Amino acid sequence: QVQLVESGGGLVQAGGSLRLSCAASGRTFSSYVMGWFRQAPGKEREFVAAISWSTGTTDYADSVKGRFTISRDNAKNTVYLQMNSLKPEDAAVYYCAARPRFASHSPGNYDYWGQGTQVTVSS
Repeated sequence: QVQLVESGGGLVQAGGSLRLSCAASGRTFSSYVMGWFRQAPGKEREFVAAISWSTGTTDYADSVKGRFTISRDNAKNTVYLQMNSLKPEDAAVYYCAARPRFASHSPGNYDYWGQGTQVTVSS
């Protein structure tokens, strides 16, 4: 079955960096877009970034643009989220997800989800 496994979360100081990984398995994702979402306590899950497996085209939420970078290693079926200049408001559970290429970034359009990895930012 399809499985997305996130890793790399942890505790960092404000201004620090962290790299999240998402290992994907169970199917071919060539026609899919991989996305990162985050959810803080009491808040809705929000889009962070996405990347197309096939083209490498990326998209970012305005709140993380210029600070976060999404990338992928197709040979390893792994997607990364490099997070720099972390702010306390970045603290959340970060989820990896996959959707068909021609769907929007709405969480409802993502077919597969990982279990999440916690990112905590201290100040």
